[in-house]
Parts: sequence; C-alpha cells; structure tokens
Amino acid sequence: MDNKNSQQAQQVQQPQQALTVANYVKFIVPSIIGIFLFMIPIEYTDKATNEEQVTIPVAILASWLQNTLGASIPAIMTVIITLTALLTLYAKISKPSSIMKNLFLNALFNVSALWVTARILGMIFAILTLFKIGPEVIWSDVTGGLLLGSLIPVLFSVFLFAGLLLPLLLNFGLLELFGALLTKIMRPVFTLPGRSSIDCLASWLGDGTIGVLLTSKQYEEGFYSKREAAVIGTTFSVVSITFSIVVLKQVGLGEYFGPYYLTIAIAGVIAALITPRIPPLSRKKNTYSETTGNRNVEVIPEGKSPLKWGLEEAATTARKTNSFNAIIKGGTQNVLDMWMGVIPIVMAIGTIALIIAEYTPFFVWVGAPFVPLLELMQVPEASDAAQTIVVGFADMFLPTVIGSSIIESEMTLFIIACLSVTQLIYMSEVGGLLLGSKIPVNFKDLVIIFLLRTLITLPIIVLMAHIIF
Repeated sequence: MDNKNSQQAQQVQQPQQALTVANYVKFIVPSIIGIFLFMIPIEYTDKATNEEQVTIPVAILASWLQNTLGASIPAIMTVIITLTALLTLYAKISKPSSIMKNLFLNALFNVSALWVTARILGMIFAILTLFKIGPEVIWSDVTGGLLLGSLIPVLFSVFLFAGLLLPLLLNFGLLELFGALLTKIMRPVFTLPGRSSIDCLASWLGDGTIGVLLTSKQYEEGFYSKREAAVIGTTFSVVSITFSIVVLKQVGLGEYFGPYYLTIAIAGVIAALITPRIPPLSRKKNTYSETTGNRNVEVIPEGKSPLKWGLEEAATTARKTNSFNAIIKGGTQNVLDMWMGVIPIVMAIGTIALIIAEYTPFFVWVGAPFVPLLELMQVPEASDAAQTIVVGFADMFLPTVIGSSIIESEMTLFIIACLSVTQLIYMSEVGGLLLGSKIPVNFKDLVIIFLLRTLITLPIIVLMAHIIF
C-alpha cells in the first residue's frame, strides 16, 4: 500500500517540474491538428458519387485513397491477408528468432490456434472471393463479395490514415487533459476514466472502427483496465453520423433524420448506463495489461482545478514525446496491427456470419421469439420485423436491406433503422474488429451484449416511434 501511495505521490509531483512555453506549444499544436483530423465534421463532395457529405478529414482522406486505388484494393488486401496467414504459420511452425525476439512481430504473428485457424480461413475466403472460384455461397455479392469489395476497402483506407495519425491524439497530452476534465463525469455515470470520452467522440463523429483502434491501443498501453476496455469497445464504438444517414436513406426516411438521431442518442445513452453495470461487462476484471501494468492515474491534487492539472499533465506528456521517428514507427505498427491482425479476422468471421444470414433460416428462427414482444408493443408487421432484429448481428446494414424489401410501414422501418445502429455489435465490422483486437472480449460476450443492447434499446425506440408517428 505504501509503495502504491509513493508511486502516486511521485506522479502527482511530476508536473511540478518546470514546464516551459515550448512544452505547452508541443501539446497544443499536434492536439489541435488531431482534433481537426478526427473530430471536426466538414462538408465535401464525394467524387465517386458526386454527393455532398459531412464527415471528418480522416474519412475524407480515406475516401480519396479508395477512389484513387479503386478496384485494386481487394487484390492488395488479399495479398496482405495471405501474407498474414503464411507468416503466422511460419511463426508457429518454425519459430524464427527474427519474429520470436521482436516484441511487435511476436505479438502479431505468434497467436493462439483459434486465430491461426481464423487467419487461414480469411485467406481462403479472400482468394476464392477475389477470383470468384469455388462455392458461390462464399464469394457472392451478399457474402464474401460484400466484405472484400465494399467493407474491407473502407477498412484498408481508414486504418492507414487513422493508424498513422492516431499519435496526434494519443502521444501529445490530449487524453490527459480530457481525463482530468471529465473523470468526475465519466466515472460516476459510465464507470469509465475521463479519457474514454475521446473514444466516444472519435467514433460518433468519425467511425466505430477508429473507436475500437483507439480503445485497443489505450488498453495495450495500460490506460484502461480489462473491464474498461471491454465496456468502451462494446458501448462507445458507435456508428458514425455519416453512416447513420446512409442507413436512414436505405429505408427511405431521410426527412426524419432529426428525430431519428435523437432516438439513437437517447437509446444509446441509456444502454451505456445499464450494460456496464450488468454481466458480462460487470464481471470483467479491473486488472490491466500484463505487459504494461496500470498507467491510468486520474487523481487531481488538492488545490488545483481540473483544467490547470489537466494542462500540466498534457504538457508533461508532450515533453516526454521527443522522438519523431518513434511516432512514425508507432503509427506504422498501428497500421500493420490493424491490416494484418484485424482485417483477416473480419474476412473470416464476417463471411461465415453473412453466409448464415443469407443462405439459412437461422436468423428467422432466432428472431421468432421477438414476434410476441413486437406485437405487444403494437409494432406493425411484427412477424416481418422480427427477422430483421437478430440479423443485425451479422451486419448492421442487413436489417434495413431486408426490411426495406418486405416492410411497408414507415414506423416499423424507422424502428429497424434505429435498432440496427444502437445494437452496435455486428460481426462484419465492429464485432470482428473487437475479436481481432487485444480488447478482452470473446464471441460469447458479444452475443450476450448484442442481445442485451437489443432488449434495452428496443422499448425506448418503439416508444419514440409511437410519439413520432
């Protein structure tokens, strides 16, 4: 106990060292650039569709890269996925010292048998899909083709720019400032450290994949406990505003965006209040990454305001970040970690989930218990709506695709559009990313959290729909 107090005392005293104007400038300039890139929505014209869109600069850069590389991205990613599987097999079989003795490469390629299998499956699915050979059930436009042709190009480009530029948010003190300012709100309300607010903002304004990447990195570096990382990854990696608009347009209700997003916000906040306090998230251990230990100390000394202390902590962190090469190296490792560690898992798990959704009645059967519940809530076309509820676990876009083709009621389509966003866990993207990341959640956890979020948010959404319609 004395040792712990001594460490905290040293950390509290650290910002008392002389901080110069240069330290504060070093914090402010990169942080402002990071905020602009990841959190400031701007309007631009998408050259691919010639439509006006509002999104963050990182997403615009990603869109530009997608448009530039075009149809070559699936081939590029197939090469990367294949290389990942082959290097993983090489690491597991030969155990070369070049990989085993390198901390980053060892963590990337020396993985468990489950992930070896998933990477091999991802490679097989990617190759079959790219060349459209083998069973069509694997490479069709609604299974592997959807992932390799539509989703993975987005992940490829987002991960490149987000991974390279994330150090602007992580390494120059911005999280320390937000941690001091918001810990008194985030702790009692969401049971989370103040710095987690950045994850939420980056997801909300940018993309849920950025939130997962941020959370995974913060957990690996010892700033989040296992429980906190699991809560943030499954609660705050929300769908971006931009994609929410796409979902609403799919069901032909674009004019309802105001009440639609208000409904999502209310339901999402209530889910964020409840799910961290019940299993499985409440049972996650409050221990930290074995490699780094606990580096998350958000203790404000007496006599200092949160703002003053946060600025001092931020400037101190910026002062420690003195190697540009280290930042470039860290950013490059971020990109490789997501390209090689996550995308093969998305390809494997996402393809399997979409095959089940498209070619079997599994989700119709699983959705059947929701029919009486929807009828009790007086939702029109309840039996058709029920099958869309659970299919969102495979892909968040599927409920609106299926719903718009079989359902006529605007109220029911509104409910489906809202629910598909607030369920948050879908295997073709966020679910696959969570499983592929270092965040301590397993497949069983994701199934339970998906169902809990559905049961929590559905009554709220239905109530709002009855008020609106």
